[in-house]
Amino acid sequence: MLNQYVAHLVDIAIGCTICVLFGSGLFADSAPPWVFTADGSAIGMQSGSVAFFSPQPSADKERSNNLAKSFSTAHQPQSADKVGITASLTTTADDPHAIVRGMTISCQSWGWEWGTDEMVATMRELKAMGINWIAIHPYAGIRADGTVSSRHIDNEIETPNWLARPIHEAHNLGLKIMIKPHLAYWGSPFRWRGNIEFETEEQWDQFFTTYGQWVSKLAELCRDADAFVVGTELDKTIAHEKKWREVIADVRRNFPGPITYAANWDRYQNVQFWDALDVIGIQAYFPLLEKNDDEDEHREPPSASELDAGWARIMKDLHAFSERTGKKIAFTELGYNESAQAPYEPWDHRQGGHMAPEIQSLCLDRALRAIQREPDVTGAFLWKWFPGSTQRGNFAQARPNTRKVISENWSQDN
Repeated sequence: MLNQYVAHLVDIAIGCTICVLFGSGLFADSAPPWVFTADGSAIGMQSGSVAFFSPQPSADKERSNNLAKSFSTAHQPQSADKVGITASLTTTADDPHAIVRGMTISCQSWGWEWGTDEMVATMRELKAMGINWIAIHPYAGIRADGTVSSRHIDNEIETPNWLARPIHEAHNLGLKIMIKPHLAYWGSPFRWRGNIEFETEEQWDQFFTTYGQWVSKLAELCRDADAFVVGTELDKTIAHEKKWREVIADVRRNFPGPITYAANWDRYQNVQFWDALDVIGIQAYFPLLEKNDDEDEHREPPSASELDAGWARIMKDLHAFSERTGKKIAFTELGYNESAQAPYEPWDHRQGGHMAPEIQSLCLDRALRAIQREPDVTGAFLWKWFPGSTQRGNFAQARPNTRKVISENWSQDN
């Protein structure tokens, strides 16, 4: 017990140190100055309605045409000894989770906040805004030789509280929860997850062996969750199709619910193993407008009709891809920074600019409305929120302007 307490204090001390260095939040996926990605993080260890997709891979469009339905249908009652769940969720034709109105709850450590009372209060607050799904993103580190490890679960037999409690409490609140593993690339040679690649076969083998062990162990520990993501933004690894299919098969042996992969917005058509998954997951940082560097930085915000036209173009492509693959699409991440550049480079971590709050609100509003119009997109997990009162950093959705947009689009009272 003393050793665990000391280890916990060490984690907090490390977190505080890096927060001072980077300012925008340890482990919060708030991009350090050198990382140019929507989900760049600022620290170390680190997308039933029950039936949107089938828990087994299938090219049958009819079986995969309702992501939320599969999420619930695939959920089977697990041992009450783990998380205290005594009954499975039921599925009805009017299940409130059929359309995914999700929020990713991030962290400023390796995730211990997810097991706190503040996390429960946050889930209640989000539910009142119309959220019906949440996602959490456990971290593992990666080294130059390809080794993936997480000391926080490597030796666990029982599900630790910081994973078990959010699953249990989400279900108690009538919410569903998705587990979305993230590789923490800081401290490694990789600039962000999309840059992770290796030079030798030995390194690739080490990566897929240790990565597969980590996500399979995580899937087993989180088997009472409602959905699982096998990988996030690992652009330069997806060409290794056979290896990914082995990872997916191992995860399926440990996780009874539906699974997906979170592909970057410009790489989802390159993934060759969608048939082995239940739904197409996309990190939806699509540029809505073409940037003109010659324009004045104080230009007026784009109009709603301009953003709608951008989404119409994107949705046309997504509809065609859904038809071709026989799979529905879920946005595993969707979010806009408080930035004047949000319509042009929505992945950019930098904030500010002329009328930035108004642009952020408009982009989010038009995105949520576009999703409502496209039946092949089952919903989105917004990026991001934090447990408790700490809501600093980029892409935070807890600002008054974004709260208002979320409630207006998703609250059942509106």
